[in-house]
Amino acid sequence: MASRFLARGLVLVGMVGLAACNRPPEKTGNASPAIPVTTTVVQPVAWSDTVQALGTAQARESVTLTAKVSEIVDQVHFESGQQVQAGQPLVTLRVDAQQAALGEAESTLAEAEQQYQRLQGLAAQQLVARSTLDAQRALREVAAARVRQMKSDIRDRHVRAPFAGVLGIRQVSPGALLTPNAVIATLDDISRMYVDFQVPEAALSAMVPGARVTAGTAAWPGRKFEGEVQTVDARIDPTTRAVTVRAEFDNPERLLRPGMLLDVHLFRPERQALVVPEIAVVQVGRDTFVYRVGQDDKVERAMVTAGVRRDGKAEIVEGLQAGDRIVVDGTGKLRPGVTVAEGGPAAAPEKPAAPAPDADAPKQD
Repeated sequence: MASRFLARGLVLVGMVGLAACNRPPEKTGNASPAIPVTTTVVQPVAWSDTVQALGTAQARESVTLTAKVSEIVDQVHFESGQQVQAGQPLVTLRVDAQQAALGEAESTLAEAEQQYQRLQGLAAQQLVARSTLDAQRALREVAAARVRQMKSDIRDRHVRAPFAGVLGIRQVSPGALLTPNAVIATLDDISRMYVDFQVPEAALSAMVPGARVTAGTAAWPGRKFEGEVQTVDARIDPTTRAVTVRAEFDNPERLLRPGMLLDVHLFRPERQALVVPEIAVVQVGRDTFVYRVGQDDKVERAMVTAGVRRDGKAEIVEGLQAGDRIVVDGTGKLRPGVTVAEGGPAAAPEKPAAPAPDADAPKQD
């Protein structure tokens, strides 16, 4: 009796299972919505590579002022940081002894000149030998040379600015003994500045006079200085395989100073390149890729090779073609095969209106 009921139960279960298999699937309505992203279409644009290097600023003209002789400082004609013109007196040393010696040399010259004039008249009358006139001429020339020497010694005791520029900190005072090794001050012409920097040998082709250069410094954050390549060194360092390049910068505001460390960017000639926003490029380990959107709005990973990155943009050397549509913002929530939609988040599906309460229905306490 028990076995009969068991057999009937198994048959009933089999019939229910078979009916369930033949039943059509129900629609759940839970399809994944499109992920909102921001996209862009890749197109060629004008692009220039940059060569980055560190450079040191130098004044267009620079000198450390010293004296040629040892003497007591008589007068100082400048102050620290003063702007001076070419030839302007800076320091005067004592010249009393040299002035006295100059007066003596000028008297000797005058006497030699008079004696020469007398002998020249007598030689014209053949009253003196020609050799006597020649000897007096030599004495006159020696006296004249002595005068020039004393005037040169006096000039050496007047230190003047060799060119227009800005003086550094004054290092001397009146009454001090100034020697040839002692520093009076520094003088720099900073109206224009030179910046020397080194670039690899491979970038030598881009180092042409007139190429545009920009530079920045920690002293002036956010400020960019514009310059151009002036010259390229004739030799390449055999140890580092680098060449020294000198760029010239206008410095009308005197913001750049000699010795400053500058971050230099040299721009190569413009060319057409595929450039995308840098945030669109995803780096996972050694893989670099972007999410490319297909015709069905589904994304795929496109492995790319990125080139120069600058100002929030990246050049794509390989992996993309003009006209490709890629995801710019929202890459963090994507995976291959998902569907995306342009713009803000998708609107939530409207919920069906709740049925009105039945007036005849009993109220619950």
